[in-house]
Amino acid sequence: MSYLQSVSTQDATGDVAAVYQEITAAFGGVPAIIQLWSVSPFHLRQQWEFIKNSMQNEKLSGAFQPVMRMTVAQETSCDYCIDMNAGMLINMFGWSMEQVAATKDNPAHANLDDSQKAILLFVLKAVKDSKSITQADIDALHALDYSDQDIFEAAAMGTRMIGGDLLSNIFHVERDF
Repeated sequence: MSYLQSVSTQDATGDVAAVYQEITAAFGGVPAIIQLWSVSPFHLRQQWEFIKNSMQNEKLSGAFQPVMRMTVAQETSCDYCIDMNAGMLINMFGWSMEQVAATKDNPAHANLDDSQKAILLFVLKAVKDSKSITQADIDALHALDYSDQDIFEAAAMGTRMIGGDLLSNIFHVERDF
């Protein structure tokens, strides 16, 4: 059981209930990791708005996001997030267990197109050593037709993932899948 008492879907009222309804409409339910954010309704709304916005970027869509989340979660040892995103890759995107394992072992082997692999590897480099990013890294992504907004949003997804992973680990969110 999580160390904090989050709001269950059955007990949600006000804005928490409204956010839960939106999440349920999008995903079919509200994962425990997102319910954790209900401890602070302001942060729940903010997190949901970020997720909704992230889903709008076509260049960073499809399997890219769960691959990015899974591989970033490996950096923070967030088992919940690693397994949840691996499950998404298998169940939503048709990846085999072998493809997921290969990606965990070496993200350069991810079943993504070369352009998405490049921005994935950029995000991983950034979250491992943020000071290692150079103008050449940005220029290489520009050459692949990523805009400054795309690059920023990918980095924001990765850095925000770290925060979510840490919260999951700190408060011991239990698997609900």
